Amino acid sequence: MKSWLKSIGESLRTHNVFDLNVKITQLGKWGWIEEAAKIFNQMLHPNTVTYNSMISAYSKNGRINDARQLFEKMPSRNLVSWNAMIAGYLRNDKVDKARELFDKMPQRDAFTWSLMITCYTRNGELEKARELFDLFPDKMNPVCWNAMISVSWNSMLAGYTQNGEMSLGLKFFEGMAKRDVVSWNLMVDGFVEAGDLDSAWKFFQRIPNPNIVSQVTMLCGFSRNGLIEEARRLFDQMVDKNVVSWNAIIATYVQDFQIEEAIRLFAQMPEKDAVSWTTMINGFIRVGKLDEAKQLLGRMPYKNVGAQTAMISGYVQNKRIDDARQIFNKIGTRDVVCWNTMIAGYANCGRMDEASNLFKQMPRKNIVSWNTMIYGYAQAGEMDKALDGKRPVQSTFVSGLSSCANLAALQVGKQLHQVAMKSGYYVDVISWNSLIAGYAANGYVEETIKLFRDMVVKGVIPDQVTFVGLLSACSHGGLIDKGLDLFRSMTEEYNIEPLAEHYACIVDLLSRVGRLEEAFEVVREMKIEANAGIWGALLSACRIHNKKFEIARVAAEELSKVEPRKTSNYVLLANIHAGAGRWDEVERVRMVMNERGVGKQPGCSWIEDQNHLHVFRSDDDNGVLQQQQADIGNTLKTLTAQMKTCGASSLHSHMYYD
Repeated sequence: MKSWLKSIGESLRTHNVFDLNVKITQLGKWGWIEEAAKIFNQMLHPNTVTYNSMISAYSKNGRINDARQLFEKMPSRNLVSWNAMIAGYLRNDKVDKARELFDKMPQRDAFTWSLMITCYTRNGELEKARELFDLFPDKMNPVCWNAMISVSWNSMLAGYTQNGEMSLGLKFFEGMAKRDVVSWNLMVDGFVEAGDLDSAWKFFQRIPNPNIVSQVTMLCGFSRNGLIEEARRLFDQMVDKNVVSWNAIIATYVQDFQIEEAIRLFAQMPEKDAVSWTTMINGFIRVGKLDEAKQLLGRMPYKNVGAQTAMISGYVQNKRIDDARQIFNKIGTRDVVCWNTMIAGYANCGRMDEASNLFKQMPRKNIVSWNTMIYGYAQAGEMDKALDGKRPVQSTFVSGLSSCANLAALQVGKQLHQVAMKSGYYVDVISWNSLIAGYAANGYVEETIKLFRDMVVKGVIPDQVTFVGLLSACSHGGLIDKGLDLFRSMTEEYNIEPLAEHYACIVDLLSRVGRLEEAFEVVREMKIEANAGIWGALLSACRIHNKKFEIARVAAEELSKVEPRKTSNYVLLANIHAGAGRWDEVERVRMVMNERGVGKQPGCSWIEDQNHLHVFRSDDDNGVLQQQQADIGNTLKTLTAQMKTCGASSLHSHMYYD
């Protein structure tokens, strides 16, 4: 590095513009923006490439205003200059500024159009992106066709697939003048992200010449959805496996607690990167093997902060805070995630003095840092120390309230709510919604409704999210009339159009008390298309209230269209028939499952005992379940008898498929 920096002086003395341009570009990539600017300012005769390199360096490091000032000072600009400036605005989420520059350009190439289209799609403005794409002059001209025109088409396609608009994406894909492997990969990835693995697999099989990206995308889709056999089959068929594909298959087994197979694959890897090591470290931690995780970290050739933070997190989760601190102290350059993990470890154990000391030492704090400290002090009953003379931004309170709701720390959430108001912040609808959602999710129905009343009294106007929490609370609490009143109030008083989530709550509300015909009528009269959540609520209710076979059949058919590979839907329908002794129908469902290649994944559960995680699987071949089956059965019988003594009743159903 010293010799490299020394060579800068030599290049300045000899006016080697080419070499200095390369160095400005490299320094920009490293984030050494002041050093890059120093070189630029010392150059006697910077050329257009020099200006372009410095503009890119500024924009890549968030200094977009400096980039624009330099752009305006340029003695002459070429097409690359304009594109570099638009790319800078794209990188810094300045869509309007990018369009302003785009409209001023004296000439544009296909790359310019692709940049501007991407500006809109990344911002979710698909209509504007499509309007611009339709204005692109050479997109259908076979004479002008080149790789950059393909990029423009793929930029628009990526806008649809990455924003979840798969029906529009499919229509666009079918109308493409030419398709390359990138186009196919975008469709496969879009379906994977949408959870539609059937469509993803069908597209994957249609790819004329799939590449490694195609295979890894499909492999990751199987992995994320727990389809281990499909993932392994595809992995074994791959001729050229890269490190990403190895990491994906190892992660699949780690997520399924199959650590032995993950170890075997890890040992076979021809090359490993930081992700490989970190995945295995996390794998050992997941099954409670902390010592093995530590040994693996010790074997890691280049220990990065991600792997070390994973080890810290493992120790923190298992209350081994001092071991976590030892790892933390050995890390040279820590990122904000590493700091937050260690602080959270102390906070969760009530060691707030040590958490506070670390917090004060942090070179850079984010919202998570503040939330961790506030939450820790609140848990310790020391909310007065939470701010310690500082005034965090409003988003800290919003994020903190959301965290408290998710963690069922409702009292902490209420305290945060009060602190936010005392700090002089306007507590907006998002903050109220976080608390309402928290109380609703934890079964506090009356408190949820009271919060809603308080919210309205304070002059905060409820939105769609507010009513999802309220209707969910009414559903769980069995408040039928109140729920229906709130639904009417939402549409009539607040002019809020119901979303699928609202309808799902109403269907669940009616179904829980056996009013299945009314629930079915709601679904049929909906102004929007019913989703899996709505049909699933209806099908689940049919299992509790037997003999609604026609409704169950319709719900199951609709579910099979939107979730064709979800095993639980088929099992649920079969159990409804089994509960009524309709064994022919049970067999028919089983045959449909076989025809569609749907199999029931083995059940898996786990329990922590003395800092060790014990994992149990229904297909366990080590004899754990078989040896203890009688004891488990007897314990369940005892619990059932005790339930009956207390006046509770159990719901019996038949599991037809194992």
